Amino acid sequence: MEGWDESLICMKRKLPLIRLLVGVLCALCMCDAAGIAEEIKDFGRDRLNSSPRHADWVDIKSGDRTIKAFIVYPERKDKAPAVLVISEIFGLTDWVRSLCDELAENGIIAIAPDLHGGNKFEDLDAARKATSALAKEQVKADLDATADYALRKIPSCNGTLAACGFCWGGGVTFAYANENPKLKAAYSFYGTAPDSADKVKNIACPVYGFYAENDERVDATIPKAEELMKAAGKKYEPVIYKGAGHGFMRSGEPNNPAVREGDKKARDEAWAQWKTVLKQL
Repeated sequence: MEGWDESLICMKRKLPLIRLLVGVLCALCMCDAAGIAEEIKDFGRDRLNSSPRHADWVDIKSGDRTIKAFIVYPERKDKAPAVLVISEIFGLTDWVRSLCDELAENGIIAIAPDLHGGNKFEDLDAARKATSALAKEQVKADLDATADYALRKIPSCNGTLAACGFCWGGGVTFAYANENPKLKAAYSFYGTAPDSADKVKNIACPVYGFYAENDERVDATIPKAEELMKAAGKKYEPVIYKGAGHGFMRSGEPNNPAVREGDKKARDEAWAQWKTVLKQL
């Protein structure tokens, strides 16, 4: 019994140390999990490296600044419509540029302005901070400059212009449709929708919305936008893809090793719908 008592005393003495070690291990595991969740997943480099289509980086004057834009041209014998591609909060990533290539594969001149000034982000928090710091006036000016470049300085453009955007860029796309009457269509992917009449009154083109079922933060803005657009006599066609989460156009990429079936299915269905309406340009 003496040995047993001594063992109990020894264990009691070590208990605080054991609790401390367990706490440290749990904290480390939580940090690792958070790091994984916050990591920016970028795909698309393989497509860019193997594409037969011509692509260019160009300089565009925007007021007293010069911004970069990435352009991909379709392989076709006639002039083509141009689509402004507005990125997520992560900036002009390989994935955004690969999506430009996919648009060009479908007969579109895709032009993506670098609204983040060439910045690259190592994690989501840095991307959030940088994007929230962008002045709306500057974003609009850069989009106007890019639109003007597409219509005036790309000889193979047929004079038709549209815009698309993803996440933050999806919200910017809807807003820009109200600011640029030259747009013939706007494609907003899981971006928040307008919440007041003054934000839709000047829209002169159809707006197509592509949304995820499991994204109530964004989806909750759809009904009000539908009401506003209907009252203003505007065309707004939102589609919600079942089983998908926010960002499914990126996360549903087939080369994503952690791809979820709901996202992949939504991406395929959204592309099929998008191709249909792109043909109407």
